Amino acid sequence: MAHQLTALIVFVALFAIATLRGVHVGVVMFAAACGVGVWLAGLPLKDVVGGFPVGIMVLLVGVTYFFAIAQANGTIDRVIEAAVGRVGDNAVLLPFVFFALTGLIAAMGSPLASLVVAPVGMPIGRKQGVDPMLMALAIGTGFSAGGFAPTSLFGIVSYGTARQASIDLNPLTLFAVAVGMNLALLAAAFVFYGGVELVRRRGAAALTARRAEPGAEATARHPFAPRQAATIVCTVGLVVVIVAGSVAGLEPDVGVLCFAFGAALTLMDPGAGNKAVSRIDWSTVLLVGGIGTFVAVLQKMGVVDLLGEAAKSVGVPIVAALAICFVGGLVSAFASTTGILVALVPLALPLVASGAVGGWALISALAVCSSIVDVSPYSTVGATLVATAAQEERVRMTSLLAWWGMSLVVIGPLILVGILVLPSLL
Repeated sequence: MAHQLTALIVFVALFAIATLRGVHVGVVMFAAACGVGVWLAGLPLKDVVGGFPVGIMVLLVGVTYFFAIAQANGTIDRVIEAAVGRVGDNAVLLPFVFFALTGLIAAMGSPLASLVVAPVGMPIGRKQGVDPMLMALAIGTGFSAGGFAPTSLFGIVSYGTARQASIDLNPLTLFAVAVGMNLALLAAAFVFYGGVELVRRRGAAALTARRAEPGAEATARHPFAPRQAATIVCTVGLVVVIVAGSVAGLEPDVGVLCFAFGAALTLMDPGAGNKAVSRIDWSTVLLVGGIGTFVAVLQKMGVVDLLGEAAKSVGVPIVAALAICFVGGLVSAFASTTGILVALVPLALPLVASGAVGGWALISALAVCSSIVDVSPYSTVGATLVATAAQEERVRMTSLLAWWGMSLVVIGPLILVGILVLPSLL
């Protein structure tokens, strides 16, 4: 047991040190995995390296490459422009439109890429009299919801890791849980931060609007270029194939499909395809690969089983599930959500293997709990939202986002475990 505990301490310590020092966790973890695996566990180096999650890597590279083409050829910018143009001055719709926009872009491989809407959304919201907290949370919840699409990073890591452990987690089920939870949070934000007042103001302004000439406020919009139209067609085709395949029980390989559609777009527009290669999210690939390799070593050493036995020894499965989700949310509020998912999902597997809780339910709850706290100002998402707010709003935003994010560390597990995990115990 001494070797297992030593390996676990090294894992936790390196995660903390790398985060505090601001160095790439994946680099440190991969090197440490080789050292711990060879010297402490006595494993052959090829077995240690064999733990690198190649399947997830193919997913990440394929997805980020495909949607990097959409970014390089201007399709994403045009979608934002078209959506914002249709909203006009309807302040009531702004939070929901930016939730949808952020979610759509987050679903295109890398959730952090969706933060490009923040510098657009925050000033527009301010101009239309929308509370900056409401706009910030609309963007933050859209980020979290879209990130769990079958084509995006959080979803890929969660259901990819679950499938490697033979847990039947449908990607669309995970996505539905994330969308449902984040829509509920957006509705709460709408009530807490001025949404009701926006509705009243819109009603009062409706009479004045009726007196205006029809189409007086219409603005000219540029048509989509052929390459952008082709990108939209390929994106719709990708989604249709994934959804149809999942419904038919075929388990389509999202990464391979993205490579196929990406190859088609590259042949149409070689310039955008070449630019997209440099925009592949190699940093995340390395992050997931490094942590995944170390976790594989821990699994081979029996550390995961050891932790699973500790969780089961609690005697109350619901308490163990709550504890795992609480830890995921708390750590993710300060560190990489992707890293937390890669690290904690495998650690929850022994509790699932015991049959005490439903596997898909616990993994879904853990994954979403680790994401909804990202609006904390101590994370990349929250910090971006604060930075794109007006100068005079930033102190208030920092305080309220900290309160919101930290409250979700507790509220998230209570809601999600209660809704998803508890019924499997009854």
